[in-house]
Amino acid sequence: MARGERVVIEGAEFTACLTAGSGIGLLALHAGTEGGTAELGEEVAARTGATTLVFTQPAGAPVHLPSHRMAVDHCAALREFLASVTVVVSLHGHLRRETPRAVFLGGANRAAARILGREITAHAPDFEAVTDLDAIPAGLRGLHPRNPVNLTPEAGVQVELPLGARTLRPGKVRGVPDVPPPSVAAALTAGVERLAARPRTGAGRGPAARP
Repeated sequence: MARGERVVIEGAEFTACLTAGSGIGLLALHAGTEGGTAELGEEVAARTGATTLVFTQPAGAPVHLPSHRMAVDHCAALREFLASVTVVVSLHGHLRRETPRAVFLGGANRAAARILGREITAHAPDFEAVTDLDAIPAGLRGLHPRNPVNLTPEAGVQVELPLGARTLRPGKVRGVPDVPPPSVAAALTAGVERLAARPRTGAGRGPAARP
């Protein structure tokens, strides 16, 4: 069952909607500014039974706060999410004009990033899965120690999706749901299923986080 919580972070009001599920967590911190991330997370969760946490902004101009500043202690939904999952798949959007087909897979769990990368290559070949941290722009690597993607026992993967991988309806009117590309939804579904099936050893983290 889903439940919502109103939370104010640095003066911006958010609604955090948590839906309990499995030990894999799908997170959309910036659903108000990165269109399609909420719909994609919810669709994959419906197929896999994953836990989801989606942050939206109910009123006013959307505000984009860096992920590590979203990890506030006074958000009960985030605390519950982090306590109930072992691996996080955090969905984000990028608008890098020079890499319009690149899906950057950051985060501290490098083994999980490679699993998702293989499924994107297999199911969504129109997009390029980038798992080499040196090839990911520094601001998109998701390695900050306070980033929620890294705050669970096995950390997780920050999935930075170009616009075409998030929605089939770019430029839509605000308030109209995005429609995720079926190939990307299928790729993430397969990736989450593989993450759920792997042994929980705590050894998924890669080398020490780099800036």
